[in-house]
Parts: sequence; C-alpha cells; structure tokens
Amino acid sequence: MEARIIYITTEDKAEARNIGKVLVEERLAACVNIIDGMESMFWWEGEAQSEKETILIAKTTADRLDDLTVKVKEVHSYDCPCIVALPIQGGNPDFLSWIAEEVHPKSV
Repeated sequence: MEARIIYITTEDKAEARNIGKVLVEERLAACVNIIDGMESMFWWEGEAQSEKETILIAKTTADRLDDLTVKVKEVHSYDCPCIVALPIQGGNPDFLSWIAEEVHPKSV
C-alpha cells in the first residue's frame, strides 16, 4: 500500500477542521494535521494576492487519493483549492501500516 501526504490550504482554521473531520469520518484519511497562521502569496485572476490561510495535512493511501480530492472539492470554499499529493518514501512501517488499515477498514 502506497501512503501519501496530502497538502491542502484552507481559508481558516474552522474550514480546515470541517474538511479534516469529513476526511477522517469518511475514512478518506487516517489522520489530519492543522497548521494555522500561514501567509500565502499567489496570483489569482490576474492580480498578486496575499492572504492568511490554514494548512491541512492529511495522511492517506494512493488508491484513496481520487476520492479524497473529490470530497475536498465538494466541501471546500475555494473555486480552485490547493490539493497536492506527496509520496512517502519510507518511515515507520507500523505507522504506514496504520494509515492503510484506517482508510481501508475491515468489513464487519
């Protein structure tokens, strides 16, 4: 199972918490981290912008990435949210197995 770190930016901490809760409850992510107080600078609609944002980092597997992306786009307030996946190149095998188990729960 290939694990992924998903980097998502949100408008504020409340939105990050809402998205994170949805992802965990729907088992699209094993866990999320929220980092508040980031400043982003970017081009949008032909103008340079600067905004405070909150980072949401989700841990999931490669085969859950498409479903996670669809769900984030459904609940996110942005027209074009940042949702990017980074491969995990090693780490604690127990933790990586835990990610896979949590996004792929055993049938009851």
